[in-house]
Amino acid sequence: MKQLRVRTLAGLFVVAGVLSWAGARLWDSVGSLPRVPLAAPIVLAVIAAVLLATALSLRARLRAQRERRPGAKGVEPMMAARAVVFGQASALVAALVAGMYGGTGVFLLSYLDVPARRDQAIYAGFSTLAGIAVIATAFFMERVCKLPEDDDEDGHGGAASPV
Repeated sequence: MKQLRVRTLAGLFVVAGVLSWAGARLWDSVGSLPRVPLAAPIVLAVIAAVLLATALSLRARLRAQRERRPGAKGVEPMMAARAVVFGQASALVAALVAGMYGGTGVFLLSYLDVPARRDQAIYAGFSTLAGIAVIATAFFMERVCKLPEDDDEDGHGGAASPV
């Protein structure tokens, strides 16, 4: 399984942001701008919280398993792999969504004197921050589920990779 790359996520964020900014300018020139839903930052924050809770749970279970505590519940490899895939997919979508709301928010910065547009800019800003939180928790999840380096049969150190 390939690891997330900051460069890929940053590229998605920037491309989505530029396209969203340009789209917002175009849309505003022909009518009114679509609204940024209040639920956007809430949904992204919930996804980040679920990812964080899962990562913390897996980390505690893996630590207990490594320390050979009596009654410690192990972590099935498929469960850890699914958690990493969920984190990676969430990070990719969050990069796109955060970029989209970031671009819209940048466009709305020039209209902060209009109360409705100011509220939309705030929602867009919180959505961008929540999207970044999803990305950060996905990286944390990947780090938690990363296998320690092992020696192969031929004596060379194996590359660490997520589950």
